[in-house]
Amino acid sequence: MRLRIFLVAALLSIVLPASQSSAATAMVRDGSTLQLGNITFRLDGVDVPTIDQLCIDEHADVWTCGIEARDQLSKLIDRKQVRCDDLGVDPTYKKRRIGVCKIEGETTSLSELLVQKGFALNIEASASGRFKPDEARARDDRQGLWKGCFVAPREFRAGKQDGPLLGAACRPDREREIRETLFPEDLAMPAGCNIKGKYAVRARVTGNVGIYHLQACRSYPGLKQDRWFCSEEQAQAEGFRRAYNCRSPSKGK
Repeated sequence: MRLRIFLVAALLSIVLPASQSSAATAMVRDGSTLQLGNITFRLDGVDVPTIDQLCIDEHADVWTCGIEARDQLSKLIDRKQVRCDDLGVDPTYKKRRIGVCKIEGETTSLSELLVQKGFALNIEASASGRFKPDEARARDDRQGLWKGCFVAPREFRAGKQDGPLLGAACRPDREREIRETLFPEDLAMPAGCNIKGKYAVRARVTGNVGIYHLQACRSYPGLKQDRWFCSEEQAQAEGFRRAYNCRSPSKGK
């Protein structure tokens, strides 16, 4: 009898998620990141534009799709309580968790809803990826990002300017102009996001892809940035380290 109870308990420990957050008010950081209390979650299974990413719409006009993705997540939540199943530490940033997050009382995850609205891509490589059917429908219906032309968010974050162009409005005869628009030399600063990021080969020594510069850094004035970040946490989560010539924020600017 004791052996049977032990086996049942062992099976339950495999099936059940590691932990589940209490329902709480969510603070949206960007299109794929939210904070519940003192825990930051990255939405599981999706790739979403970061705040500073630009896209092209169906009229060939540039638009701030990263900001819109954040706003879409905020609209989906609409001040409702959110609960997240904690899947463990984010492998790309140890201070963040991976979460299957849902509005309290709903069965569809926020990840799936963003894919359905065309503001997130499925990142599961297998043919049976959970969100691939939703992504295909969003693409066919020209929802969200798919109505225009864009690069996958992971390609933008890596600064991969020759990555595949996606969307219904990608014209092969305008490829050079499109890429210059999606990766401008002078990327506009999103409101409230004044941390500059610069891709740098020397950053690879510390396992990073680039260096970020605060306004308190001697290197900040005149630096032509490749990226903009809203917080040091965001910069570190995307593989950037702080410039060594920065003064500590606690010492003022």
